[in-house]
Amino acid sequence: MRELRGKTAVVTGGASGIGRALVERFCSDGMHVVIADVEVNALESAVRDLRAKGAEVTGVVTDVTRFESVQELERHATETYGPVHILCNNAGVGAQEDVPLWDLPLSDWRWTFSVNIWGVIHGVKAFVPNMLAHGQEGHVINTSSGNGGLILLPFTPIYSTSKSAVSAFTEVLHFQLSQMGAKIRASVLYPGPNVVATNIFTASRNRSTEYAREVPQATPPITLDVLKEMFGGKLEITQPEKVAEYALEGILRDAFFLLPPSERIDQGVRRRAESILKRENPQPPSFL
Repeated sequence: MRELRGKTAVVTGGASGIGRALVERFCSDGMHVVIADVEVNALESAVRDLRAKGAEVTGVVTDVTRFESVQELERHATETYGPVHILCNNAGVGAQEDVPLWDLPLSDWRWTFSVNIWGVIHGVKAFVPNMLAHGQEGHVINTSSGNGGLILLPFTPIYSTSKSAVSAFTEVLHFQLSQMGAKIRASVLYPGPNVVATNIFTASRNRSTEYAREVPQATPPITLDVLKEMFGGKLEITQPEKVAEYALEGILRDAFFLLPPSERIDQGVRRRAESILKRENPQPPSFL
């Protein structure tokens, strides 16, 4: 895509964090933006704040784990602004994984996958047919993670597995759109290169009773502040606005990998690829 002004973007998980930063960036480029989020108060606050700044936005309460909710989001977006040009499947959660993989409760797997991967599947199925039908340039951005999408970290098996699935899904989407000569492009977004200052550490605040944990949490909650203490104040933090900046830059040049420069990440990817090529057992990232 080369021109954004006057076009329409939809962002799930758009009321805070990376989603909110993407929304604000799209608004600054003159787009109409539909903000989708499951958190009602945060959604209403985001819409109110952005409209006060003159942005053309609307909000839709959306549960990405339910296809009919995402279908309603698509209907509302097209009825309000017309054809959708950019879809950001950005909503994501992370369970606190404090015991070995085989001891993690099934509800943690189901909750994380319902949002992180099924939310992406629902978004593509609900939006892409009409994005193809209107025949204009468009872009689908699916938010993955360096943790799973690029490098597998052993202490977050559920999150890593879900984000690895997002990367694979998006690459297949890219190939299929390319093979049919579509004007829509697909990209996978890897926030980083460091921990991003978002609310994902408290994602359980929006966890429905359907996915309630079967067993109590074994350890106290991990928050961004706790992580900072664990790293002795040396934890590097990336602000969501930086992620939105390189995401937009990638959209404008039709890039598939929306990934900032990082020697640390490059080393991890190289180390993993070399293990595969040499048929060696996988090794943990060198920075662990």
